[in-house]
Amino acid sequence: MTAGVDEAGRGCLAGPVVAAAVIWPDGLTLPGLTDSKKLTEKQREALRETLEKQLPKGHWSIGMASPEEIDQINILQATYLAMHRAIEHLSEQPTLLLIDGNRFKPYPEIDHQCEVKGDARFQAISAASIFAKTERDQWMATLHTRHPQYAWDRNKGYPSVGHRRALEEFGATPFHRRSFTWKPAQPRLKL
Repeated sequence: MTAGVDEAGRGCLAGPVVAAAVIWPDGLTLPGLTDSKKLTEKQREALRETLEKQLPKGHWSIGMASPEEIDQINILQATYLAMHRAIEHLSEQPTLLLIDGNRFKPYPEIDHQCEVKGDARFQAISAASIFAKTERDQWMATLHTRHPQYAWDRNKGYPSVGHRRALEEFGATPFHRRSFTWKPAQPRLKL
């Protein structure tokens, strides 16, 4: 039994890093399922809804690492932590983990295989990509209601110019990663 594993939010200035693990049923093919970054928000949401209907209960799981954990152990180790948390909450233990990327901290007693750009080549990883991205986007939309000046509903915590300008003007929130540095926003042009 194979599970795909992927994450979302490594390069953000705010919010958690979110991982998903998905046990992929043999023979299941879902048209349009690919790397979440290649899809629109509506396409991702529709695919998540389809996946939730198609996958048996407990065959997908989410894991997160908080901004505090990211600051304490670094983003790479926090990514592994989020991935391990997702794997831990699957209803069955897979025999193989397909990991999107080129490295992984081994999970006890389960073989793994790292796949660069695996989210575009393996539907198990693509599904994990969809779950991780949509979960993180929902998380950031909720945080946006508490801190609308950062426009997290649009930039999802990534270092957009608007996000960096808001950091310069309002400072960091408890949801910002203190260990991350960001370039100042470019000065506004005066016409």
